[in-house]
Amino acid sequence: VAVLKTDMLVAETDVPRGMSLWQSARKAVVMNVSDFAAKGVQPKSVLVSLGLPRNLMGVDFEELAKGLNAGAREYGAYVIGGDTGEACDLIISIQLYGAANKKGLMLRSGAKAGDILAVTGFFGKSAAGLRLLLDEAYKTSVALRDVLVDAVLMPKARLKEGLALQRSGAVTASTDSSDGLAWCLHELASQSGVGFLVDGLPVADEVRRFAEVNMVDPCDLALYGGEEYELVVTVDPQMWSEAEDAVEGMGGRLVPIGKATRKKKVILDVDGIR
Repeated sequence: VAVLKTDMLVAETDVPRGMSLWQSARKAVVMNVSDFAAKGVQPKSVLVSLGLPRNLMGVDFEELAKGLNAGAREYGAYVIGGDTGEACDLIISIQLYGAANKKGLMLRSGAKAGDILAVTGFFGKSAAGLRLLLDEAYKTSVALRDVLVDAVLMPKARLKEGLALQRSGAVTASTDSSDGLAWCLHELASQSGVGFLVDGLPVADEVRRFAEVNMVDPCDLALYGGEEYELVVTVDPQMWSEAEDAVEGMGGRLVPIGKATRKKKVILDVDGIR
């Protein structure tokens, strides 16, 4: 079956201070590829519609084009065309095309009670990095700042991991975390008719260090930040080793953080406190 995806980047809401035009264009592609990763679909081609403010120069347009191409080639796709028009703000609308076996698509609706809830990485870096970009009151070391800010400026879609998980046949439900870990857990639960007990919240070590220095809650950063583009999946417990091996074979890591439950609530357990 043909698989189509569209998503739009708008500078005012999606491009923080410090993000270049090249990075903005690349991010617009990554936003779309991440959804393909969650479905287990290889992107093939990209169509782009650009809304361009009047004050942009020719060199700016060239930078956008290079960013779009870099994002597409990074994930094995090609920009094949599109359209441009004048707009009051920079707008990058991506249409992504791919093909897949319909029976092999990973959906949000297949989780069952007892399935293992897992993610492809640790959370909170983009939320912490955004705070550093937007508010000089937040402090950290130069090395840690670089890591956190890079999570905002150069996000990465987990396409290799998603394709490997799809091939493993071990995943029962899947989504990406671009809208925040908390939101996608509720979405998976709703679509699958289950609940989740999360007893291993995957907070990045860098986020814990940032939170300690700046006296903020690392759990909030991990749950509500968004734009992290990790995969959040449920796995048949009898096929956990296949799923884990599939991700590790791509150089990644599959981190168990809880399980699906019959009780249709999402419950967070932190050190025994729910």
